Amino acid sequence: MNAFKFGTIVGGEFFTDRKRELETIKYKLDSENHIILISPRRYGKSSLVKQCLTETKKNFLWLDLQNVLSASDLATQLLKKLLKTFTYERLKYELSHFRIVPTFSTNAMTNDWQVSFNLSADSAVILEDVMQLMQKMATDKQHLVVVFDEFQEIRKIDRNLDRQLRSIMQHQQHINYIFMGSQESMMHEIFEQKKSPFYHFGSLMKLDKIPYDDFYSFIFGRLPAVRLKEDIVRNILSFTHCHPYYTQQLASQVWEKIVYEKMQENVVEKAISEVVQTHDLDYERLWNNFNRTDRSILRQLAQDENPMQDYSVAPSTTFSSLKRLSQNGIVVKTTAYELEDPFFKQWIKQQ
Repeated sequence: MNAFKFGTIVGGEFFTDRKRELETIKYKLDSENHIILISPRRYGKSSLVKQCLTETKKNFLWLDLQNVLSASDLATQLLKKLLKTFTYERLKYELSHFRIVPTFSTNAMTNDWQVSFNLSADSAVILEDVMQLMQKMATDKQHLVVVFDEFQEIRKIDRNLDRQLRSIMQHQQHINYIFMGSQESMMHEIFEQKKSPFYHFGSLMKLDKIPYDDFYSFIFGRLPAVRLKEDIVRNILSFTHCHPYYTQQLASQVWEKIVYEKMQENVVEKAISEVVQTHDLDYERLWNNFNRTDRSILRQLAQDENPMQDYSVAPSTTFSSLKRLSQNGIVVKTTAYELEDPFFKQWIKQQ
């Protein structure tokens, strides 16, 4: 079995480092505090939180707000999660006291619950009833953890949804909320601006890349014994700059070439070339959607140049483009702006 895993939430033996962050989240979940976890996409937020919930064996509801269409849809999806986490028998009495009683059915093939409310029903009432039900399922000895992924989407769902949620959450007990987000500026607006309903609502945590030495030890310990193994690991990390997702992806490709193809010479370079070639059509489609300014900035970033020092373009134009590329997850800002995907960076350089 391949010693590296990527593309899905990883746990168990595939979970890499994050010991300090793991202990911090565990500690906070034993209190009445909430957590705001921010990092670019594919840094491992979901894997970290899932690992914590697995180790602590806490009841939890997990919802990605990118998949929520409205306030009533939020309530419906939360109720479905409750029906998966707790038995219907335990919920039945409380459900009968909803001011707007939902309709239930089960899928005969999957046994999943289907929930629906009257389309004309007041979404505020529905959401309040569902969140009160969440409160009743939480106890002092067994906290309920509610994870909202991509929480910055809250403002796109409904204009006043953040105010409604905050007004309910502030009175709840024994529920820990984890708000995860990949758009740092938007998450800071929600939780750090005084005018925001969620101002200072939880403890802010920023998830950085996995430290070089920790990632080095992880990869070195999982690759087969081959000649120049140290150079192979260094070359992997030099290319990915310790990005959690892409490091696992490249290490996985290298592992396959060593184990199945018995390759030892230029193995990292050949693995990179193979991944880039595999995604060539995807990258071409992505490239074709960019305007000329975006393409110019991406080319500069691919050459490790600073686009803000390109005086042939108005700084406001460059900044607007970088902001747009950041919001779309193409560019991330750490100590400086950089391309999120090192394989896409390599593709641009090859063009």
